[in-house]
Amino acid sequence: MQLPNDWIEKDNSIYRKFQFKNFSEAFAFMVRIAIEAERMNHHPLWKNVYNIVEIWLSTHDAGDVITNKDIKLAESINSLLK
Repeated sequence: MQLPNDWIEKDNSIYRKFQFKNFSEAFAFMVRIAIEAERMNHHPLWKNVYNIVEIWLSTHDAGDVITNKDIKLAESINSLLK
């Protein structure tokens, strides 16, 4: 399974850290992710502190391992940066 650009495997999940100009940009990004995650019915574990958003993806239904659902959501998240 090939990981999308800038995602790494970490603790049975795929992980990426994003940095924005300010809190508003970071939060707006999280809102866009939330809409996509809800559409896909696949929700991230994430953390936000000021302008930093960290995301860990794994599939809970499959025993907290990385599946194609995680890869697809990560690809969708990456596309939101364009």
